[in-house]
Amino acid sequence: MLEKFEKLQLVWLALILALGLIFAVKVGTNTVSKDSITVTGSAYQIVKSDSGRLEIELNARKPDKQSAYNTVKNQLPVVMKYLEDKGITDIEVKAASGYNTYKYTPNGNMTNEIAYFNLSQLVIIKSDDVQKIKEISTDIQQLLDKGIDINVRSPEYFYSKLGDLKVKLLQDATTDAKDRATAMLKATHNKPGKIQAVRMGVFQITPVDSTNVSDMGINDTTTVDKKVTAVANVVFRIK
Repeated sequence: MLEKFEKLQLVWLALILALGLIFAVKVGTNTVSKDSITVTGSAYQIVKSDSGRLEIELNARKPDKQSAYNTVKNQLPVVMKYLEDKGITDIEVKAASGYNTYKYTPNGNMTNEIAYFNLSQLVIIKSDDVQKIKEISTDIQQLLDKGIDINVRSPEYFYSKLGDLKVKLLQDATTDAKDRATAMLKATHNKPGKIQAVRMGVFQITPVDSTNVSDMGINDTTTVDKKVTAVANVVFRIK
C-alpha cells in the first residue's frame, strides 16, 4: 500500500513538473514575442536665414521733456534717410517713451527736483536681405558722428521654411533610429520590426558650430547660418 502511495506521489510530482515546464515555455515565448528595442535617432540640416530684423533706439537726455522730444524729433528724419538710402523699406517707428531722473542731495537722498528727462524712440527695420541687415547693424553707428545718440540692438535672423523642414527632419531622424537598431541587432541575428512607439524630442536651432542643447529646445536668432537638429526616440519590435 505504501509502495503504491509513493508511486502515486511520483506520478503527481512528474505531472506538476511537466505542467510547470509547459507554463514556463509559454511565458517565455510571450516575452520573446513582445521584446523591443528603444533607439534614439537624429538628423540635422544647415540652413541660411532668409529674413532679418533690427531694432534701433534713438535717445535724448535733456533738462525738460519738451527739449527731449524736440531732439528726437529732429534726429528721426536723419535716421530714416540713412535707412532709405540703404534700401530699407519696411520701417516701423514706435511711440516714444521717457522718464524723469531726479537730483540727489549730497548725503545721497533723492529729491523731487528733476535733473533731466530721458526719452527713447524705437525704430524697427525688417528685410529679406539678411546681409543688408547685418551690414546696417554695424554701419549705422556712424550716425554717432552726426551727434545722434543711438543704440543698435543685436540683429535677429529667421528662416521662414522651418515648418516644412521640421517634418522632413523628423522623418530622417526616425530612419536614422531604424538604421541604428539594425546595426545593434545584427550580432544577434535579429532585426527591427514594426514601430511600437515614437517620441519626438525638442528641436535645437543653434549656430552651425554650436554643441549646446536644452531640454526646452534652442531657437537661435543671432546667426545667419543655422543648424536645425531633430531627435526621435523610437521603440521597435524585435523580429
